[in-house]
Amino acid sequence: MKITIIGCYSAMPKIGNNLSSQVIEIQNEIFLVDCGEGTQVGLRKNKINFSRIKHIFISHLHGDHYFGLVGLISTFSLLNRLADLHVYGPLGIKELIINQIKASGSWTKYNLIFHELSSNKSELIFSTDFIEVFTIPLSHRIYTNGFLFKEVNLPLNLNIDAIEKYNVNIAYSNKLKQGFDIVNEKGVVIKNSILTRAGKVPKSYAYCSDTEYDESIVKYINNCDALYHESTFLEKHIKLSKTTKHSTAKQAAKIAKLSNVKLLILGHYSSRYDNIDVFKIEAKTEFENIVLAEDNKIIEI
Repeated sequence: MKITIIGCYSAMPKIGNNLSSQVIEIQNEIFLVDCGEGTQVGLRKNKINFSRIKHIFISHLHGDHYFGLVGLISTFSLLNRLADLHVYGPLGIKELIINQIKASGSWTKYNLIFHELSSNKSELIFSTDFIEVFTIPLSHRIYTNGFLFKEVNLPLNLNIDAIEKYNVNIAYSNKLKQGFDIVNEKGVVIKNSILTRAGKVPKSYAYCSDTEYDESIVKYINNCDALYHESTFLEKHIKLSKTTKHSTAKQAAKIAKLSNVKLLILGHYSSRYDNIDVFKIEAKTEFENIVLAEDNKIIEI
């Protein structure tokens, strides 16, 4: 699983820094999470193939998380996109985007499919044989979701020595990887456990932006391999974080500790801070394994 940070600042862009957007690469699928201003340029800088983006997840309808979306949708049309595009976001996102497209006299040559979200409970919103995406209800000033990306049912690895020993036809490879036993030409059942080895360990990644400090999310993100948790403010501005329903770096670290995650990624920094290193310093008083999100940074988990 690979995470590419396209943008990680809050409210308004700075020179050299984009607003919230990430690309998640998992099991040959690419997902775009949030789409603030500057996302298109960031995608190009990181050589992300636009045609591979089929699913876009918008956490909430504050501008720093979706103002880049209608431009990206328009660019897809200019690039003669034909493949369906799925957009997952809060109730109302369809009307917002369609009205902008109509007002500009634009159109899409492809199907634009909206999945509007309104539940205050975690729900499965996307799945394949190997991937599941769940919402994470967050506590912000308006309706907001985080997203949990999980690898599931990863294929087993073949034990080539055992396959040769038992003279198993290679045509059974896919069945073996899926966990099935095999009946050989003599009618003897060969257990899958003999012919395979454990596959890759499934990974999980939780994206939580924007939210105030809220321990109720722990049950959704427990034991994740990586957690992106907003850290808009430092402790000296904790009163402002409460007023705006954002989190401090230290609060994000507390959530990471309570959730027993392996890695904490901090981001969504307020533009009032010139040096983001202090976010890590404050957070490390609660949790050790921390990475600072920065534009164009790639994080492998």
